[in-house]
Amino acid sequence: MDFAITTLLNALTLISILMLVGLGLAISFGLMNVTNLAHGEFVTVGAFAVYFIQSMGGSFWLGLAAAPIAGAVVGCILEFAIIRHLYSRPVSTVLATWGVSLILQQGLELTFGLGAKPVTPPIEGTLDLFFTVYPAYRLILIGIAMATLLGVILLISRTSFGLDIRTVIQNREMAEGVGINTRRTYAIAFTFGAAIAGLAGGLVAPLAIVLPQMGVNYLANAFFVVIVGGVGSIGGLVAGSVFVGGLTSILNYQISPSLAQAIVLLAAIVAVRLRPNGLFNGASR
Repeated sequence: MDFAITTLLNALTLISILMLVGLGLAISFGLMNVTNLAHGEFVTVGAFAVYFIQSMGGSFWLGLAAAPIAGAVVGCILEFAIIRHLYSRPVSTVLATWGVSLILQQGLELTFGLGAKPVTPPIEGTLDLFFTVYPAYRLILIGIAMATLLGVILLISRTSFGLDIRTVIQNREMAEGVGINTRRTYAIAFTFGAAIAGLAGGLVAPLAIVLPQMGVNYLANAFFVVIVGGVGSIGGLVAGSVFVGGLTSILNYQISPSLAQAIVLLAAIVAVRLRPNGLFNGASR
């Protein structure tokens, strides 16, 4: 029982991280059809924001508040300087954002130096969950991730901004015809997605090795999550996160992480082959 609950909670932790990283990517890739290869660097920027605040004597919570702001600033600059000029040129977007990801990695390396950066969690202890004990911070991470997901769902479904996003996605020309500023809507949506990725980086910083290249692994897993679950769907995002995160957590107990990652990739390819539109959206064909 103890092993089963610990495995479940570890899976929930990874699923929560993937949901947050994938949530930002779902907005840019799934909803806006922008293949942003610099999305992983938003995660890295968020993690380094927490490290920087702590290194200056600030608290983890102050750093966590700064993480989505840092991600949003970088995302806003990227959208304004590059992305908005390439919405109709997807291949150019891929090349441009790949170059930006390399520039951001090198910029962080020059600014903060080589080597892993330590980030201390706000709570060091564990909680007794009757059948097992589990790190308190991981439970906090799960709670924040779930609250963020709920907030985004409410924003998309219950606000005028969410309505604008859905209208622009369905028919950009019609949205412009009814007076919606599509350029501004895209810019805000892209920046919002970058902010969520920055939050994910801040949350994962105490659990991960904070390096300028750390975002690469999260980018790959986020694409798995969005594509396997179903592009453009919050339900698909959750399904993809459960699929990738749950399978990864289970396999990590049995085999090496590198082999587990390869098996998850193979399983994702099979899932996409059987359900091309996603686990949540698509019917088999």
